[in-house]
Amino acid sequence: MDNYTVVNLNEIEDQAPKFGYSPGLQARFARPPLECQTTGLSFQRLAPGFRMPFGHKHERQEEIYVLMSGSGRVKVEDEVVELKARDAVRVSAGAMRAFEAGPEGAEIVAFGAPATDDPASDAEMEPGWWSD
Repeated sequence: MDNYTVVNLNEIEDQAPKFGYSPGLQARFARPPLECQTTGLSFQRLAPGFRMPFGHKHERQEEIYVLMSGSGRVKVEDEVVELKARDAVRVSAGAMRAFEAGPEGAEIVAFGAPATDDPASDAEMEPGWWSD
């Protein structure tokens, strides 16, 4: 492994179509392309007004989300918080969360430090978790 890796997030394969979440969501997971050993990174683009169709949480992983552009809301457990561009949100391990884009959409970068070599093994997803 080299001392560094450069990857353009727009060039990472969008995983959302594989799960039927397109065109409202793009989800690009950079951990493998960046050759990350102890951290993770993802980029998500949400269409205007799009709400994540599931909530998720990690048993042991804290995550930080940065709303890079647009606006939106995040629901963490039972609380909904309005977000604007450049807001950063830390979500503790064990807390269910989901995002909803504002009228101009949202671009979100997520950072985490997976507690295992298989980050998916620490994730729990709940379809339809954020309903009105």
